[in-house]
Amino acid sequence: MEKTKKIKLIIGISYLALVSMFLLLFFSKFSLQEITSYDFIKNNRLYFLELKSSNLFLISLIFLFFTVLWVFPFLGFGSPIALLGGFILGKWIGTIIVVLGLSIGATFLYIFGNYFLKDIVREKFLNRFKTLEIKFKNSEFIYLLVYRFIGGVPWQLSCLLPTLFNVKIYNFFFATLIGIIPQIFLAVSIGSGLEKIIEENTDVPKLSDIIFSSEIYIPILAFIFLVLISIFLKKSFYKN
Repeated sequence: MEKTKKIKLIIGISYLALVSMFLLLFFSKFSLQEITSYDFIKNNRLYFLELKSSNLFLISLIFLFFTVLWVFPFLGFGSPIALLGGFILGKWIGTIIVVLGLSIGATFLYIFGNYFLKDIVREKFLNRFKTLEIKFKNSEFIYLLVYRFIGGVPWQLSCLLPTLFNVKIYNFFFATLIGIIPQIFLAVSIGSGLEKIIEENTDVPKLSDIIFSSEIYIPILAFIFLVLISIFLKKSFYKN
């Protein structure tokens, strides 16, 4: 118990230190008023477009590295980074980079959890997810793939729960890589659509203009459909 408390304390302090350092560096360069202005977004869109045109490989590599850090150690979840990936890199390249970055970051988080947080995870969640143990033993990769596709638990926790079932690292990585593609593609598509809307509007666009743009409402409708499918599958997957 004492060891568990020490691990929690070290993780908490390390996480707060990393986040504080990042925020300090970021806000030393930009003010809150500046980053929330439409001109700031529009001008930086042009900057990233020029950078992407001149060196797509470099900006893709930097964004991949940032995405990995976003998941581990910063414990971020997928939607914001997917929207940003679509905004900066576009629909297709953005999807590839974000999916790969999230999968690598999630795998690092899983490995970390397997070594340092396994006892904590078992203590808190084993009884709740006991019914999944047999399923994972029967077909580890397939059930990991379905687990990743349907979601149903917070992203950070979803990376740690498989420590309950001792899943293989390569199965975790590839199941994550394939399973998160649909929802990440839709989120990236929305981010790419927002970039196109900003390109076409000198002034701040109306909310109705954003929502009724085909670049936005089609991915949103597809995402809602995906959520409904996930809810249906989740009932079967998590039932006793």
